Amino acid sequence: MKITDLKTFVVGNPPPHFGGRYFVFLKLTTDSGIEGIGEVYAATFGPHTIARMVEDVFARHVQGMDPFRIETLWRNVYSRGFSQRPDISLMGVLSALETACWDIIGKEVNKPIYELLGGRVHDRLRSYTYLYPQPGDKTDVYEDPDLAAERAVEYADQGFTAVKFDPAGRFSSFDPRQPSLERMELSELFVKRLREALGTRADLLFGTHGQFTTSGAIRLARKIEPYDPLWFEEPVPPEMPEQMAEVARHTAIPIATGERLTTKYEFARVLRSGAASILQMALGRVGGLLEGKKIAGMAEAHYAQIAPHLYCGPVEGAANAQLAACTPNFLILESIQRWDGFHGEILKKPMVWEDGYVIPPDAPGLGIELDEEVAAANPYDDTELHLESVEHPL
Repeated sequence: MKITDLKTFVVGNPPPHFGGRYFVFLKLTTDSGIEGIGEVYAATFGPHTIARMVEDVFARHVQGMDPFRIETLWRNVYSRGFSQRPDISLMGVLSALETACWDIIGKEVNKPIYELLGGRVHDRLRSYTYLYPQPGDKTDVYEDPDLAAERAVEYADQGFTAVKFDPAGRFSSFDPRQPSLERMELSELFVKRLREALGTRADLLFGTHGQFTTSGAIRLARKIEPYDPLWFEEPVPPEMPEQMAEVARHTAIPIATGERLTTKYEFARVLRSGAASILQMALGRVGGLLEGKKIAGMAEAHYAQIAPHLYCGPVEGAANAQLAACTPNFLILESIQRWDGFHGEILKKPMVWEDGYVIPPDAPGLGIELDEEVAAANPYDDTELHLESVEHPL
């Protein structure tokens, strides 16, 4: 069996844009007619440029290859141009191609991917959601602790046992910085109000995006620590995990990180330094499913857990679920609410979410199929990137 064809899809994510402005999907087809899908999580260039990158890598390394040769594909793409180092854009492209190969392999042998990566160890996958705005909100749920507490209770009533929120302010091009007194006060009030509203019904996941200096993150951690969050996410930028380790040494809150990291090499540095005990690899960026499994294995040896990150489309989400299902040290899975809305519409059959848990599919491969008609009906024609930093913090 050989891979013969590639098709890319740059899909606009309609309002309210939960999960980002657009999704970049691809489809590989073999000479026997088996199709596999993948998703690129790359925000460093415009999505149509990313699609051209996919075409370049496909032509040089994928066309004509046996999809079972995952390790060979990985080494050839990782090493192209004599780079051999983590490249966030290239790894996003590789992740999608690698995932599509796994989808093909699963369909060829009629098994879900998790059965090929060690076998299922979790029948249900605990999930969490961000606190999202809703039509009719009179204030901003990201700025109003009381509304956020109400929204958190609504999600808990649906079955979620954890919610994530980020009241610490916008990330900017000139981070890291010290948190302002106003933002520290607001952050503490958010955690306090949510803990009062939820009690022990749900864990609190305090999100930041690497905005703070080491000392600033420690100051903020001390403010929120009395309310026992399950994690403090990416408190400092990702370049220096040794500095994140310093934060970890000064707080009892578990540190979570990984959405901006790629490959086993960057995660090894996180684990070696003691920077985090919860790893949030995004499988559309990190290097693919097998790379994610290797990272999970390293984490297991350090008594660390994985919590796959999702801020893109449902194809990466389905890959996250496949990895989580076969990983003993899986903690929790990020969901975009209940996998409904456009995340359900873009698939021929949406992911199954029940009472706070994602149910791993029994279908072969990823267990999902992209609805190409829906994809074609929602092209992305704008110029903004998936995520945009503000120039200066607000």
